[in-house]
Amino acid sequence: MSKRDLKKYLLTLDKVQLEEQVIELYDKFKEVKVYYDFVFNPKENKLIDEAKIKISNEYFPINGKKAKMRRSVAQKYIKHFILLGVDTFLLADLLLYNIEIAQAFSSEKIIKQELFYKSMFTSYQQAVGFFITNGILNEFKNRVVAIKEEAIRQNWVNQHEFNILIEKLE
Repeated sequence: MSKRDLKKYLLTLDKVQLEEQVIELYDKFKEVKVYYDFVFNPKENKLIDEAKIKISNEYFPINGKKAKMRRSVAQKYIKHFILLGVDTFLLADLLLYNIEIAQAFSSEKIIKQELFYKSMFTSYQQAVGFFITNGILNEFKNRVVAIKEEAIRQNWVNQHEFNILIEKLE
């Protein structure tokens, strides 16, 4: 069904029928419930803080288990927050936090998997692209540069890629 067909269908319903359909969607689909819960009570800061805890737990597990270092956990939250329409600055902070916590971990432990470095650079590129698209690069430039410098300081295998990206921005 196209959006146009949906609009035509919705115009045929009266107010009570529309309310019933929305309530049914709310009950049936978790995504709809999450969306409406967010719309009516956003608590964006709380959501971001919870995501940061989950992301940091990937690198510094609270229960003392081995770190899993899964970038996918952060990506899942980021994608979800983009869909919900979370504040751009809060989302930008989370994008950088994801990389910064990984760098904090790699400063303490030697990471031999090249995939880790590649995935962190991908996150870095996505963050910089997000900042440019939303016109907020200047507000986060210090942290963006600090991440690049930390990659160089830690002698990451792809440190030159971080450097090249920053040089393109300047």
